Amino acid sequence: MSATNQKTFGGRIGRTIADSKPWWPEPPSAPAGAPNILVVLFDDVGFSDFGCYGSPIATPTIDQLAAEGLRYTGFHTTAMCSTTRAALLTGRNHHSVGVGCLANFDSGYPGYRGKIAKEAGTLAEMLRAHAYRNYMVGKWHVTPLTETGATGPFDGWPLGRGFDRFYGFLDAETDQFSPELVSDNTPIDAPGTYETGYHLTEDLIDQAIRFIADHAADRPELPWLTWVALGACHAPHQAPMDIIKGYDATFAHGWDVEREQRIARQKAMGIVPETTDMPPRNDGVKPWNEHTPDEQRVFTRLQAAFAGMLDHADRHLKRLVDFLDASGQRDNTLILVLSDNGASQEGGPLGFINAMGPYNFRLEPMPDKIKKIDDIGGPNSHSNFPHGWAMASNTPLRRYKQNTHGGGIRDPFVVSWPTRLPARGELRHQFVHASDLVPTLLELIGVEAPAEIGGLKQMPLEGESFARSLTEPGVPSKSSPQYFEMFGHRGIWHQGWKAVAYHPPGKPFDDDKWELFHLDRDFSEAHDLAEAEPARLAELIEMWWAAAERHQVLPLDDRFGPRFAENAARFHGARKNFVFHRGMGHVPTDVAPDVRSRSYTIEAHIELEAASEGVLISHGDMTSGYSLYIKDGRLVHDLNIGGHHHVVTSERTLQPGPRRLGVKVERLRRTEPPAKGSRTGVSRYTLTIDGEPAGSMETGLAFHTLISWSGLDIGRDRGSPVSHYDAPFEFTGRMLRVEVSMFTDQDLDGEAVGNVEMARQ
Repeated sequence: MSATNQKTFGGRIGRTIADSKPWWPEPPSAPAGAPNILVVLFDDVGFSDFGCYGSPIATPTIDQLAAEGLRYTGFHTTAMCSTTRAALLTGRNHHSVGVGCLANFDSGYPGYRGKIAKEAGTLAEMLRAHAYRNYMVGKWHVTPLTETGATGPFDGWPLGRGFDRFYGFLDAETDQFSPELVSDNTPIDAPGTYETGYHLTEDLIDQAIRFIADHAADRPELPWLTWVALGACHAPHQAPMDIIKGYDATFAHGWDVEREQRIARQKAMGIVPETTDMPPRNDGVKPWNEHTPDEQRVFTRLQAAFAGMLDHADRHLKRLVDFLDASGQRDNTLILVLSDNGASQEGGPLGFINAMGPYNFRLEPMPDKIKKIDDIGGPNSHSNFPHGWAMASNTPLRRYKQNTHGGGIRDPFVVSWPTRLPARGELRHQFVHASDLVPTLLELIGVEAPAEIGGLKQMPLEGESFARSLTEPGVPSKSSPQYFEMFGHRGIWHQGWKAVAYHPPGKPFDDDKWELFHLDRDFSEAHDLAEAEPARLAELIEMWWAAAERHQVLPLDDRFGPRFAENAARFHGARKNFVFHRGMGHVPTDVAPDVRSRSYTIEAHIELEAASEGVLISHGDMTSGYSLYIKDGRLVHDLNIGGHHHVVTSERTLQPGPRRLGVKVERLRRTEPPAKGSRTGVSRYTLTIDGEPAGSMETGLAFHTLISWSGLDIGRDRGSPVSHYDAPFEFTGRMLRVEVSMFTDQDLDGEAVGNVEMARQ
């Protein structure tokens, strides 16, 4: 026995068992009455989108939880998904823990590592010492995506940050019918397909029920934390078609009427004061009646897909709540339902049916949208709604996700706890921030934040508990100021006042206009008091700079495009050659070879039989990507850009035996962009059989900026198919290896890359 173990051993060890005394350490114990905790975190759901916050979208499960508990009207997030998750999980501000922006990149500064610092323990890590078992399903997105491959490191994955079981996805988004799933630390195939009726939301709820059922069967005396982070309602907006089409009539009146109806309901409910004014439309949003009938049809269906996704999620959330009732766990389960930020602006002014096309310079003209209107919300779409509907989602708040005005950071928050929370349908108007959640839960459980976790000294919590407000409606809001920052947009709240600056990308920060609002009297930020109260504004701005220095916000950086491109270049470094073998796991996009806008070769070394067919290598899905495969005895390469297929097929059939089958991609020339954000040029795709040319094509899509959110597969295409075959279309010959070699002529447009990456956040 080691000296350390001897010191901690509480028995006696003699020479024989006769003169020895055994001892067993006491296991962790939970405080008396410690509740189960169920966190249901929605994605990109705006302030007014739940029925109990003014929406016509059917959310009866959430509405019932609100009727049996309470709703907060002053809950604030951080304007983005990774950042809010970091604050919710740690009880600290997101820059303080190293997630100042997104998990997608490391900017090289302490506040922007894209990964939660070990000195900032998560709620799951804190509760382990108090006998909690911690389960997570759904979206994680607080691990750098370059660390989500087969070699990790896994210390930033859910199981590395205190969760005992995990089932979900690590990226910002995933296809709801064909998701990129991880079970614990292992990529897995989805257990169904669109054709079999599969949808990710249903799967996630199934897994949450399973985790809790397993817990109840094994250790019912111990409390649990179950964190359910749904993909709904992040793009792609996907749901069963019958639910989607049921909302066409609901939203046919357009976003202007919808906003007015929502604010009227909010006033009637007491969600907003009767004196709340509706702010003007957000910049660039046209009146509904100025759009053509075709545009209105498409926009309505895009909104119906969003609504259908939320409705569908609520239906399955009911199954989870019903299970808690049936299993006798509901009374002592604290249920929290919230959103991570405001509604998304990534759909642009006209929305998308398949966002991958326009972000690869293949536009979606309205006639094409009309032809594909019935694809919206289905497996052949990657849809997102236009700005006007995002504006309506955030009623009555200004701007959107990414922004530090109310539309980006003020969100719905429902709390239910039958045995401990006497409120039934009440409202709470205190200012509450995402970083306040952990201190609140710790106080309700009756434990302190640990000074050390795993031998590492912990940062102090920065949030303030709002536990008193659960039972005392009139208690004041938090005493300390709360800053905000995202992509250079800034804001600060203190004692009912808010200063906020919208930052146009690429403009000098010193030119930004600060506005001042008295939120206690101006819920919707409709009346700027900057000129009337310059001294107060100056004080708040000075307070913001002090907070920025204290919480690692600096340096301000609005170059999100170059940051993405620099991160990719830094991760891959000088590496230009990759070798893949059959049987390997799925390779995430951010780890796979970066063949965007460059010359490269792919060659598969195989042993071919007469009837062999299937995918040799594929990267992407039906929305965008490439695939090299064998079909009908010939070699085929498909470059899929936003659903537009550029296919070359070998001129001769393949013969059995050892073969080297590949494609050589050459960027031939580039022309100057005819307009900002567009790229033209020519690339040649040449198929090769045993090193000899076997067919070629030229395409003007030489400068595409992404493959897809979906990753790379060898010997199969496990998700929604890149090309015209039925997935997974596994290769039936013998796969030896696939080699990818890239040339040094890559030429990525930082702005274009940034726009693409931001579209998936």
